[in-house]
Amino acid sequence: MHALKPWHIAVLVVVLILLFGAKRLPDAARSLGRSLRIIKAETKSLADDDRDLAGKADAQAGYQPYPPQQPAPPQQQPYQGTVQQPVVDPVQRVREN
Repeated sequence: MHALKPWHIAVLVVVLILLFGAKRLPDAARSLGRSLRIIKAETKSLADDDRDLAGKADAQAGYQPYPPQQPAPPQQQPYQGTVQQPVVDPVQRVREN
């Protein structure tokens, strides 16, 4: 009852030719084929990415970080024999005079 019979296909082809014309049907079929190839390639790459992520997650499951390191004590600079003068703002110096 719901089977597609050969005359259904023939009627469908005739209607498509009348609607789009014989020149545009090959172009439409070609672009549909390209679109399907692109979709297939993208879904395959998504599946590959999922597999790669699963493999990386398995590899990182045994990962243990290094223990935190203690900060090094500050080293004292030896006395150089000079005393640094305090830095004075030139604007402040002008205001004082």
